[in-house]
Amino acid sequence: MKKTLTLAIAAILTAGVAAAEYPEQAVTFIVPWPPGDLEDVLTRLIADEFQAEYGVAAAVLNRPGGGGGPFPGAIDVATAPADGYTVGSFVLDVPLIGHEIGIPELSPAAFEPVGIFLNYPFVVASLNTAPYSSVQELAAYAQDNDVSLGHFGIVTSPAQVSFALASEMGFSWANDAAFDALDCNTLASGDVDVINTTLQLVLPCIDDLNILLSYTDNRIPLTPDVPTLGEIAPQLELSSWNGLFVHRDTPADIREKIAAVAERVVLGEAAQSIATETGAEVYWLNAEDSAARIERDIVTLGRIGALIE
Repeated sequence: MKKTLTLAIAAILTAGVAAAEYPEQAVTFIVPWPPGDLEDVLTRLIADEFQAEYGVAAAVLNRPGGGGGPFPGAIDVATAPADGYTVGSFVLDVPLIGHEIGIPELSPAAFEPVGIFLNYPFVVASLNTAPYSSVQELAAYAQDNDVSLGHFGIVTSPAQVSFALASEMGFSWANDAAFDALDCNTLASGDVDVINTTLQLVLPCIDDLNILLSYTDNRIPLTPDVPTLGEIAPQLELSSWNGLFVHRDTPADIREKIAAVAERVVLGEAAQSIATETGAEVYWLNAEDSAARIERDIVTLGRIGALIE
């Protein structure tokens, strides 16, 4: 009798746990870059709306990678319980290559998309005092002169594209360096000659720059005369996007709650105003379509990798 009563109590307690509805505690959105850029701003809008919707704390934690890419933040999400309380706001590099570069915590592929919400206005920029104002002029100049490149990490896709494009156009970077932040100060200080960065980070000094190229699906409205990567090298076309990701074992109903809030936010007035101001494309791509885009980009990244081996 005593054993039966114990089992009955256990069953009741278990049922209570099973019936608990997500979310019941604080949710953390991890952005693996310093504060201030588009993924950070938009993820904070999503976190604020999530908190208002469900009445639980929701905050953004910035976990930059020391110039080596977004992977410390990705590891935090991969090693957290698959319960929806730790959500990654990731650039394409995390799901495309994170599990292929020898990081045990990310292998095998640890994440599945909740949805993609941002295409960065990612650009290649130099000071307007440089003796080149286009990628073609840069390629010609670099034949006989040293040109250095600043990027967010050698394994990140914009850096990979920059090396592949150089190979395709017959030149090479004299040297390169990784930075957590690539902004007006990076060029003004003379640390490097050319940077891969988002337009958002260099808008304050855009009049002092030459924007040579954009890594975007379409030309950026704020720089309509600047060609896209796809216009110059169609076989290398790859845009820099950001999306929300969870551990692959996270239940579907939890993903759906996160997605519903995120979609409402990014299609809302505040997020669309940010898109207009920065030249970013802010939208919502559902989980299924996001997974399909990832598969296509993996193929493109393979072509890019073949050029820089």
